[in-house]
Amino acid sequence: MTTSSARVRLSPRRTRRVRLFALSAVVLAGAAQAQVPSFRSAIDVVSLNVTVTDEAQRYITDLEQPNFLVFEDGVKQHITFFTRSQLPVALALLLDTSASMEDKIDTAQEAAVGFARRLRTQDVAQVIDFDSRATIVQTFTNDASALERAIRATAAGGSTSMYNAIYIALKEMKKIKAASSDDIRRQAIVVLSDGEDTSSLLPFEEVLDLAKRSETAIYTIGIRSREPSALRGFKEAEFVLRQLAQETGGRSFFAANVSELPSIYSLISDELSSQYTLGYSSKNARRDGAWRRVVVRTDRPNATARTKQGYYGPTPQ
Repeated sequence: MTTSSARVRLSPRRTRRVRLFALSAVVLAGAAQAQVPSFRSAIDVVSLNVTVTDEAQRYITDLEQPNFLVFEDGVKQHITFFTRSQLPVALALLLDTSASMEDKIDTAQEAAVGFARRLRTQDVAQVIDFDSRATIVQTFTNDASALERAIRATAAGGSTSMYNAIYIALKEMKKIKAASSDDIRRQAIVVLSDGEDTSSLLPFEEVLDLAKRSETAIYTIGIRSREPSALRGFKEAEFVLRQLAQETGGRSFFAANVSELPSIYSLISDELSSQYTLGYSSKNARRDGAWRRVVVRTDRPNATARTKQGYYGPTPQ
């Protein structure tokens, strides 16, 4: 008696459902039972986190509301909310723990621990590591010791599922809602990787779309390999890391050596504490769900304002 096996072909729609189900299982398997803090934010105001730098890339932190101009699809908007105070931060720290990180993991852990130690008592952070799968190793907490233990517990091995990790982090960020206007938090993801994604369930385009629909700035850190073969493969990863940061108002960094990580994490920490938050009610009343391009400028000579490139308008109710 002989046996045979058959490969089941799924329709694209069914395949997508299977992928999302599998990824949801990863989220549930990786998350601990600790309760995530609850926050809430307004839905009728477009919120922008804005970083302003001078020609030497130094942060400019002394501007006032009249110094800013906001345009949506070329139309000037009226700013209804402004603050330059250091709002609390909700941060997702994503660490590449694939096999290629084996010789870098100790230094990467130390740099990430140093970054976590700079968080203030009012900030919260979670830790997600990704190799062949993405795992939440520490849910949102303001306990620096818990974050440090989670970072040091990571180990290198397997392939790279960076898109899965970013997808999970964005979904977890959506759970963060402010209890009042005094409890609004800036949201940021900081992702460290040394190569292109090789094993995610979701494509980059889908993760990028989710990122553009979020209120989360993504900061990316790429570690370039010195090996010619790996360097060629890193070009795709570099494009991905740059686009994620550019579209969401974050910033991308690229290190030739893992020893540069502490200073890069310090730059990100400094930026998060130097931002302005602006809000406006769009003059576009259409509920068409279309992409709306946003540009922020200042009247300070030789100053550059950076924020997310836009957002999707509301949809019909």
